[in-house]
Amino acid sequence: METTKIKAILGKNVKYFRSHRKLSQAELASRADISVTFLSNIERGIMFPKVETLSRLTASLDVEVFELFRTDIIDKDQKVMMNRFSSDIKGTLITALDDVITKYMG
Repeated sequence: METTKIKAILGKNVKYFRSHRKLSQAELASRADISVTFLSNIERGIMFPKVETLSRLTASLDVEVFELFRTDIIDKDQKVMMNRFSSDIKGTLITALDDVITKYMG
C-alpha cells in the first residue's frame, strides 16, 4: 500500500475516533502533546506521526494502534446509518400507507 493511502486512512480514522469521543482537535492535541496544526495535518493525510506520537494519540483516543489503520471503520459506520435511515423510511411509509388506506377504504 502506498504511503499516501496509509496517511489518508490514518487521518480519517484519527478524526473518526476523535469525533466519536466528542473531542475537539485542541483537546486531542493537548492530550497527545502535539500542536493543533500537526493534528490537523495528520487528519487530512498530509503528515505522518512518529511512533512516539502515534502511541500518545492511541492512548489519548483509547484505541489500539491497529484500529487507526483499519479500512472498514468508516464503512461500518455508514452501514449503521443506512440501516437506521432504512428503518425510519420503512416506518414512515407504512404509517403513510395505513393513513391512505384508512382514509379511502374506510
